[in-house]
Amino acid sequence: MSSGEKDRASGEMNRTEAVAQTLPTVNPDVEKKPEPPTSSLHPSIYIIVWIALSSSVILFNKWILDTASFRFPVTLTTWHLAFATLMTQMMARFTTMLDSRHSVPMTGRVYLRAIVPIGAFFSLSLICGNLTYIYLSVSFIQMLKATTPVAVLLASWALGVSPVNLKTLGNVSFIVVGVIIASFGEIQFVLIGFLFQVGGIAFEAIRLTMVQRLLSSAEFKMDPLVSLYYFAPACATMNFVVALFTELPTMTLGDLYRVGLFVLLANAMVAFALNVAVVFLIGKTSSLVLTLSGVLKDILLVMASMAIFRDPVSGLQMFGYAIALGGLVYYKLGAEKLKEYMGQSNRQWTEYGAKHPAMKKVIIFAAIVTVLFVILGGLAPFLPSEYSQTVKAKVDQLTSTTSKTNGA
Repeated sequence: MSSGEKDRASGEMNRTEAVAQTLPTVNPDVEKKPEPPTSSLHPSIYIIVWIALSSSVILFNKWILDTASFRFPVTLTTWHLAFATLMTQMMARFTTMLDSRHSVPMTGRVYLRAIVPIGAFFSLSLICGNLTYIYLSVSFIQMLKATTPVAVLLASWALGVSPVNLKTLGNVSFIVVGVIIASFGEIQFVLIGFLFQVGGIAFEAIRLTMVQRLLSSAEFKMDPLVSLYYFAPACATMNFVVALFTELPTMTLGDLYRVGLFVLLANAMVAFALNVAVVFLIGKTSSLVLTLSGVLKDILLVMASMAIFRDPVSGLQMFGYAIALGGLVYYKLGAEKLKEYMGQSNRQWTEYGAKHPAMKKVIIFAAIVTVLFVILGGLAPFLPSEYSQTVKAKVDQLTSTTSKTNGA
């Protein structure tokens, strides 16, 4: 073949390759598949659902154990875990929500050495938590729960999961100080209930630390629903053994009928729905949103407890709780994150003030009044009015008795 023919052949091959690269080989309308529809729900919907379910579980349990006089907290916890076991098993077989469990190398030995011990502390924390509802108000329980990050920090140091850091301890000191102030302001303080709550927080802190150690390995990464799939059967079994010797011998069908079987079923469904909501919430929001949503949930729960159960909350309690919540936000987000978010908020506030100057003044005035109310409430007398009247009556009675004795 001559050089001219080679050049022509090479040119034809190049043109053929260029055409092949530019022209489609199949019908693009047939090959192109429609994209799967994305979720149209705003993240605020997930937050609202989670706050509603989380608050409902706590208020529901309080009503059953205290108001409805179903004084069997271990049995109630066992029922929740048994229902969760049934539902997670069904979801594993009929849905894809638990398919990630296949990537977890779970063996019988791992289950006994890791899952069962964690499940034991999980059971203890649930039992103590439900026992607390019999003795303490929901508002005071939520204030005490603010110390959970502090307990987790101390447990992680004690178990060697993280190194001791005195600076971090200083950061969480505001939480402790706030809860101590709130405890001093509690009107309906019951020591046994307080000890049960402290025990529940301690057991929960140990459980979370053990879970952190387990999840430190990449192969054991589990979302909350998969964790419930593994933990619920072990916890239900352990709780049932405890209830078998402590509560079931004295429980009758009349106790169940007094509360209502439908009510108990609804209670378990709400508790399980909360675990499902947590999975969606984590996937749709950031750490900032999770932290602030938790704080908002606690505040709304305290207000709901005051409205539904008529739980008395003193100004000193509110003052201490505000300090604890502020310390909680600072500890979870850190100084740098807070500076970043505050800078963004300041810019947005300046823009809002430029567009709505009158409304800005109203908001500032309302904020000043609220702060003054909280401060004055915190400086209010330590004893509530009914305590002060009782003490005054006893002093008057003692004084009159002494006067009569001296006169005689």
